[in-house]
Amino acid sequence: MTRVGGFGEVGERLERQAAGGDPWAAVRTDALARATREQSRRVVRGVADMESYLAAQVSDTSHREVVGPLLDGGPPSGVVVRRGTVIASWGDPARVEMAFSATKSVLALTAAVAYDDGLLRLDEPVHRSVDLPQFADSHSRAITWRHLLDQTSQWEGELWGKPTSVDAQSVREGTESPGGPPGEGWAYNDVRVNLAALALTVLFGKPLPEILRTRVAEPIGASSLWSWHGYANSWADVGDGGDIGDAAGGRVPVVSGGAHWGGGLWINALDLARIGQLCLRGGSWEGRRVVSRRWIGEMWTPCPVKPDYGLSWWLNDDRTVWPDAPSTGRCARGNGGAHLLWVDPARDLVISSRWGAGPEALLRAVSAAVTPDSGSGSGSAEG
Repeated sequence: MTRVGGFGEVGERLERQAAGGDPWAAVRTDALARATREQSRRVVRGVADMESYLAAQVSDTSHREVVGPLLDGGPPSGVVVRRGTVIASWGDPARVEMAFSATKSVLALTAAVAYDDGLLRLDEPVHRSVDLPQFADSHSRAITWRHLLDQTSQWEGELWGKPTSVDAQSVREGTESPGGPPGEGWAYNDVRVNLAALALTVLFGKPLPEILRTRVAEPIGASSLWSWHGYANSWADVGDGGDIGDAAGGRVPVVSGGAHWGGGLWINALDLARIGQLCLRGGSWEGRRVVSRRWIGEMWTPCPVKPDYGLSWWLNDDRTVWPDAPSTGRCARGNGGAHLLWVDPARDLVISSRWGAGPEALLRAVSAAVTPDSGSGSGSAEG
């Protein structure tokens, strides 16, 4: 269990006023130390040259061009947080890394702000809230905010020069119904997630990083090291724009929901863990409501056509996401789990892992080292 000079240091309390008992109670510290030590050695190869790494990862047959910025990766890093306190860390938790598709789960928290402010209703068609040509035809007019966030919109089209049809990962699950109505098929499609980011940007009338910073990151004490990027051509017109945007006033950047073509959220392990801790606490931080508990419940409600997926969060209820990890866990994950934010309410546990291979082994080992709280109803990582 490494100490890292004050940032992610073992014993650091993320919530100064947190109350949850002794964070080391019912923790096998020797097993925990072994688990994190082993994770620090599970290196993802090739990430020091992100351009080459991404080119090898993306299996699209066309439109493969990277259009957003890239950040070279580093060695494995991460933290384990129990009852609001860092109980283990490895590598450099302060190092900012690309989050890849873990960005999608953070996008859902910006939607939480709109939900709590009364700007959107989950089951209301998007076109009633925003005026965008992408929602003008009869199929698209039936797409709701829920469809956008649980990846069941089945929207077809092109956004920022990328057609929905070129995203090879979209067909890997076999759960899409091409041409079918919204809500009846599921596909992991970055173009559609980017459409959700566009719709939310227009809804707020300002860039999503501004929403995330003022409404989520600052209230939970996150650092100023993170950033969120879009593509060179991803812009939206949002009326007069107020005091944001370029000289034209109403033109603002739109971020991407992943790093399929570059961009996305760039964040370090500890700040990502803070986001996990916020969700673990039902949207509250040090007694202050940041997002509603109802939203967290919606976010972790299984999608009817993809039960291991909620509103842009993975759910391990049936142990289909990580078979060797507890069924009580929820996660944000990117690049096959090389970037992982794991939240387990039964153990009052958050794990944030960056550029770590074999994430399931980490989840299994750490979960086995932490006894679930009594009355949680969860079994061990093996049971």
